[in-house]
Amino acid sequence: MAAKTKRAFAGRQMLGRAVKDSFLKLSPRAQIQNPVMFLVFVSAILTTLLWAVSLFGVRDADASSGYILAIAAVLWLTSLFANFAEAISEGRGKAQAAALRASRKDVDAHKIPSPQEKEHFTAVASALLKKGDLVVVRAGEQIPGDGDVIDGAASVDESTITGESAPVIREAGGDRSAVTGGTTVLSDWIVVRVTSEAGESFLDKMIAMVEGAARKKTPNEIALQIFLVALSIIFILVTVSLYTFSVFSAKQAGITNPTSVTTLVALLVCLAPTTIGALLSAIGIAGMSRLNEANVLAMSGRAIEAAGDVDILMLDKTGTITLGNRQACAFLPVDGVSERELADAAQLSSLADETPEGRSVVILAKEKFGLRERQLSGSQVRFLPFSAKTRMSGVDYAGSEIRKGAAEAVFDYVRASGGSCPQQCDTIVRSIASQGGTPLVVAKDRRVLGVIHLKDIVKQGVKEKFADLRKMGIKTIMITGDNPMTAAAIAAEAGVDDFLAEATPEGKLQRIRELQAKGHMVAMTGDGTNDAPALAQADVAVAMNTGTQAAKEAGNMVDLDSSPTKLIDIVRIGKQLLMTRGSLTTFSIANDVAKYFAIIPALFVGLYPGLSALNIMGLHSPQSAVLSAIIYNALIIVALIPLALKGVKYREVSSGRLLSRNLLIYGLDGLIAPFVCIKLIDLLLVFFGLA
Repeated sequence: MAAKTKRAFAGRQMLGRAVKDSFLKLSPRAQIQNPVMFLVFVSAILTTLLWAVSLFGVRDADASSGYILAIAAVLWLTSLFANFAEAISEGRGKAQAAALRASRKDVDAHKIPSPQEKEHFTAVASALLKKGDLVVVRAGEQIPGDGDVIDGAASVDESTITGESAPVIREAGGDRSAVTGGTTVLSDWIVVRVTSEAGESFLDKMIAMVEGAARKKTPNEIALQIFLVALSIIFILVTVSLYTFSVFSAKQAGITNPTSVTTLVALLVCLAPTTIGALLSAIGIAGMSRLNEANVLAMSGRAIEAAGDVDILMLDKTGTITLGNRQACAFLPVDGVSERELADAAQLSSLADETPEGRSVVILAKEKFGLRERQLSGSQVRFLPFSAKTRMSGVDYAGSEIRKGAAEAVFDYVRASGGSCPQQCDTIVRSIASQGGTPLVVAKDRRVLGVIHLKDIVKQGVKEKFADLRKMGIKTIMITGDNPMTAAAIAAEAGVDDFLAEATPEGKLQRIRELQAKGHMVAMTGDGTNDAPALAQADVAVAMNTGTQAAKEAGNMVDLDSSPTKLIDIVRIGKQLLMTRGSLTTFSIANDVAKYFAIIPALFVGLYPGLSALNIMGLHSPQSAVLSAIIYNALIIVALIPLALKGVKYREVSSGRLLSRNLLIYGLDGLIAPFVCIKLIDLLLVFFGLA
């Protein structure tokens, strides 16, 4: 209950701040950033001036002061509603930024001259650290700035960045050496080389991005805005032409021109693409906010948009397509040995093996034959840990020697004492390798018992996800260091379209360049320094937060959860952004067509009474028709704000089907909604005596 009350209070705070920002954004400097809404802003000022002038008896055709005031008020509301749409979408980012800013503290850093002189430190403020400085951070201390661990290993609390309470290990060397300023060391110590200047840390960039301060308009957004501006200019010319035409017609008929400037301004605002113009910025900010909620930081809006256009996904096998740890899936005995005897020996040889593979052997023997772990201790037991030199592990127990390891290593071990290796065993080993698995041979007392089949387990549901991506025209490529035979077997099981085996940094980079040269948009993930060249080349490059600083700097997105599968979610969010923008643009243009038929007949019925036949909606009067249309034009912006923030529901269909669906749903709704709503507003105006 307390959590619910807190969320409701935060929601009210955000709403109140958005209302306040809506008025602050009424400044000309803010309005001119959105040319379409700047047109509404200028129209509101013009009609306000016309109303003020009308109070002194200067008439705008046959428009009354009350009518002009109503039009001016609705135009100001239209501007405020557009500002509110942008402010409410920015509000979520500002709330995230406030939380991040609260976690950032200026702490004392223990600066040292070299890793060997950890005890000879100088306390300096973290804001004074420069790129390349060395600091030592011990348990309970906050890491003063972004950097790479060059000495030591420690457990680090990164919950301020990722939201995950579970600590992570950061250590020198490898691909888990990057640390972020503002996180806290929980145990041990590390020496960190600072990699960013003050004010340019990862946390600073994250605050700027989620707050929207660093957001730049994307190429597609700019192109759409140019199109909307062009439409608005056309409608300005049309409106001016209609006014001159009405003046000419009135003179020819020998009557006073009944078409007021106020009505023509209202017509201009109704015909201009104000609906999508008002929501365009909110759609982009909301898309970035959805990405932030998925714990992904985009370095630019261009990256999110590119994710929506991606048609090639390059995915690491380990951790993305497979679980990441090979697991025992079968015991394959040879030479008359029973499967239970092989499982018993395999389990005994794995009791001291704490690797995921070793534990899976123990579990498989327990599940298949009910063999329980035995607590082996005493001088009669000697465990042999795995070593790269022998490529075997095992146990000497009760006078027996049990060995488990790579096929060649165990064969050499057996032959060294005069034993022989069954041909059947060699055949099984080759068969497992051809299927993409890893064979482990088990021998007892210099006799081969059989083979353990270790398998890269493909994640559940991955094949279906790839099938959905294929429907959308997205090709998947698996990247692996395995040999081509193993890679082909896993690729077939996972359902990917292609694979890159024995992948090297140069090979990845070359493959991306080849695909881009053919016009493809390529996305990939990476976490190591060796991934940096390929990440820098890819159109959408998702670096893992646990990865090296070089990888994070090369990518245009950072996954704070360091989940390689997040790339699929990022593509979904990018496509949802494009779908939302396209759907609301379709709705907006269809709206303009419908409003045209509502206003034009009413506008010129005074000059050409025969146009009353086109008043198919049966609106009460020309002024009520215009007022109803302009009110609907303002209210539809508010009605569509939730859709702009949430986004159109993502569907994994082809672009052709998506276009047809958008035209059917949003195009048809955009045509029908104005007729229904404008008529309803007209009836309400008449009922309350306002028309």
